Amino acid sequence: MLNIRYVQQEDKDFWYSLDRHLPEQEFDNKVSHQRGYVLLEEHTPIGLLRYNLFWDNTPFCTMLFVDCNHHGKGYGKMLMEHWEMDMKARGYGILLTSTQVDEEAQHFYRKLGYKDCGGFVIDVPGYEQPMELFMIKAI
Repeated sequence: MLNIRYVQQEDKDFWYSLDRHLPEQEFDNKVSHQRGYVLLEEHTPIGLLRYNLFWDNTPFCTMLFVDCNHHGKGYGKMLMEHWEMDMKARGYGILLTSTQVDEEAQHFYRKLGYKDCGGFVIDVPGYEQPMELFMIKAI
């Protein structure tokens, strides 16, 4: 049995086992503002999605992760569709996400109806990374 719910304080250890980039204060914000979801299989957490508001008004998926032992089962798609329906119910009309151009996730997002809408390169010493590709979808 699968269940997707908003992230809760008791998810903290699981969350940080997958997401090492989120400052602790921001985790608390995700909980209090319902800006994250946990995917559970048989009451065991196996995936997460977090988002924020780009320009303070556009939902932007900043992380989607499903445990590697559960890949290929459509769980990432389920998390994205759940988020999309929640955002639509809240009155939003467009969504954003991003991925590095050297990652396979761009193909996953395109299959879900997202299209390329720009990008940027971070070349600051110590922070370099491949180009970040932004993607958009109307809901």
